[in-house]
This record gives sequence, structure tokens and C-alpha cells, in this order.
Amino acid sequence: MDLKGSKVLVIGGSGFIGSAIVRRLIAEDVKEIIIYDNFVRGKYENINDCLTDSRVRVYEFGGDIRDIDILDDAMKGVDYVFHLAAMWLLHCKDYPRTAFEVNIAGTFNVLEACVRNKVKKLVYSSSASVYGDALEVPMTENHPFNNKNFYGATKIAGEAMCTAYNDRYGLPVVGLRYMNVYGPGQDQHAAYTGVIPIMLNKIDMNESPLINGDGTQAYDFIYVDDVADCNISALKSAMNLGFYNVGTGVQTTIKELCDLILKLKGTDLKVRFKPYDADDARQFVKNRIAALKRRKRKSTLNMVFHWKKACLN
Repeated sequence: MDLKGSKVLVIGGSGFIGSAIVRRLIAEDVKEIIIYDNFVRGKYENINDCLTDSRVRVYEFGGDIRDIDILDDAMKGVDYVFHLAAMWLLHCKDYPRTAFEVNIAGTFNVLEACVRNKVKKLVYSSSASVYGDALEVPMTENHPFNNKNFYGATKIAGEAMCTAYNDRYGLPVVGLRYMNVYGPGQDQHAAYTGVIPIMLNKIDMNESPLINGDGTQAYDFIYVDDVADCNISALKSAMNLGFYNVGTGVQTTIKELCDLILKLKGTDLKVRFKPYDADDARQFVKNRIAALKRRKRKSTLNMVFHWKKACLN
């Protein structure tokens, strides 16, 4: 799919991943990039460098996907849409009704506006949370939905609505199920991946990083720029409907991650461990450890490079 001369709307474009997609779009021969955001989670500091490009602008009349008329107006004349707006995992846990209004009803509004405005393709940001606890490793797109939390439920609903809109109206949609995204500008309070900036901050304050449990809980970490590249590739692809994992396929334990960061920082600080809090969002990984131990885990050179860059910045 050719992006030359196109008008692109990035919903949630001032957020961690959204701003990386905007930067990636700037490298394309697009005519206009519109950032649609309510700035609840997003920040202007994430996009200040992007706004120096005359093709990039923030939609001036607000940016909440619950505002149907405003969303519809922002989408007029738009060729392609990236939909990243969502309440995140712990917010969904604490405010399930708002999670429904934003993640489910809001996604319905986006789909409806896409059809009304004859958008050529939508790239929907889903999550590996749709799978819940791993029943098998590696976790492929054929893994059953085993989710038990509100956030994952909203993403399952979003994917189902994307499929229904594709079937009923022919709207081309590609959904991307992100693994654990990390990189500059990351939310320190994000579940799982937030451990990286938290560790860096601790070390910068000459405090030993603290790990919940024994550190054997493992995740697939992927760098934010790689995720942005996946979004652009999804948009350019000829795929009319599909949902795909976005990750490295490599499992890294929190202990391995922490040891790597300590080594790259050149510090003598030692890791501290504490028992799990029963209400900790990371508690579910205990169910995965037995399966993950069957898989050889290693950090890739790509991950080392990106973490070294993060440590030195």
C-alpha cells in the first residue's frame, strides 16, 4: 500500500508508542499527520520534536474517542488511521466502567468513524493480554484467549468489533498484539515494562533495584521503535484482516534484565528481592514459570544495544 500523498490520523499519537509511530511516519512521503489525543496519558514532550515538521499537527478541537462528533470531524479526508488510545491495565482494573467506555465503546466510535469517512485502512493496537496466562510457549497467534482481567477483555472485544466491521463494511483492519514494549519516554507505572525505567532510576539514586519474587518471571521485551516499524509495515501490507503478535520471540527473566542493566551501568549495587504482594499485577506470572523454564532464555544483541543506550542516556 502506497502512503505517498496520504493523510494519516494517529489516535493516541502523543503517547509512548504513538509518538514513535508519528516519528516513523515523518520518514514516509505522507502529506499530513494528525495527532488526535486527549493528553491524559500522552505528553507534549513526546511530540515536540515531531511538531517541527510542517506536515504534523495536533487536532485542535480535542482528542477523546468518546466524543463521536469531534472524532468524526478529525477523520474527514483521512486515508489511514492508527488507533492506540486506551486505558491501560491497572486503570482498567480500578475503573472497569471507564475501561468499557474508552477501550470498547471508544473503539466502536473509531470503527464507525472510519466507515463513515471511507478510511482505507485501520491499524488497531491490541495486546498480548488477550492470551492471559501462557498455556504453551512460544505463545503464537493460535494460543487460546485465556485472559481474566478487564484490560485483556477490552482488547478481545476490540478485536471482535474490528472483525465484525471488516465483515459487514469491508473495512481493512490489521490488529497488533504487543508484547512488553520498552524504550525512551516509557511510562514508569506501566505493568511489567515499567520495571526498566524504575530500575534505572533506582540505580541513578545509588539504590539497589528491587525485584518482586525470585526474579524468574520472564517476558518478551520489544523496543518501541521496532513496534513503530511493525505498525508501518502493517499499514503498507496487502493484508485485509489479521491479528499478529509483535515481539522478539525471546524470553528474558527480570533477574537477567536487572543483571544486564547493572552491568551496563558499571555499578557494584546488588539486586534486592521481596515477596509478592497478593494484589500485585505481576502475580499471574507465577503460573508461567514452569512452562518458561522449558525454554532456553537469552538476551539478544539487539536488546543489549538498546538497553545500553537507555542506560547511558
